Order: sequence, then C-alpha cells, then structure tokens
Amino acid sequence: MTTLHITVSDREQLREDALQFVHDVENDNQDGKATLQFGTYDDFVDSLTPLRLHLIRAIAEEAPGSMREAARLVERDVSDVHSDLKQLEVLGILTLEEGGPGGAIQPVVPFDRIEVHIDYPLIDDSDADSAPASG
Repeated sequence: MTTLHITVSDREQLREDALQFVHDVENDNQDGKATLQFGTYDDFVDSLTPLRLHLIRAIAEEAPGSMREAARLVERDVSDVHSDLKQLEVLGILTLEEGGPGGAIQPVVPFDRIEVHIDYPLIDDSDADSAPASG
C-alpha cells in the first residue's frame, strides 16, 4: 500500500507542479508518489467532505464487497454512497472494480494513509507586493 499526498495550493503552483509532472513522465523520472492537487481550499473541502472521508476510511478498513455493503458500513443511503464513490473514483482516491460477490462493483482504496498539505495564505501576496512602502 501507499500514501496519497493531497496538496492545496494556488493555481500557479498547480500549473508549475503539472509541468514538472509532465517533465518527469517524459524523462521516466517518477518517484511513484501518488498526489492529488486542489487549486483552492474550497475545492478541497467540497470534494473531501467529512462524509466522504468517513466512507474512504470504512472502505480501507473493512474492504466491502459491494457499494451496497459500503453504504451499510457508514449507515447511509445507497444512492448517496454511489454518488460519492463515483466522485472519489474521478479524483483517483479509490477504484470501482468489477467482480465482487455476485458480480457487484467493489470499491477499493489502494492507500493506507492520506497526508494533506494546505497552503492557505492569510494575506494576498499580489496585493502585498504592489502596496506602497510606508515611510
């Protein structure tokens, strides 16, 4: 298993990281690190709600054989869990694999840990750079 590294930083940093990733892929210089990047804190909290984090943990710990079983683990409606699982799959946090019991779709979390780094500036750097110096 591996660690999923989640970063939240400004869009310019995302662009630089994406360019570096492409460069590393082209030069076969990847370190095998799984990373998920969000451009804003709002994007992060909209995507990884407490309910979704609870669902991810339940799947990682219990390895349910189906979406229905995952919903039972977190005591939520199957259709709501299905929607969350699809979103988490798009983000790359889990996979939905065919071949569970009776041909069910099985959610699988390929990580044993999530680490989050949030760059949350309290002052807009662009405004600070253009502000006149006081004398």
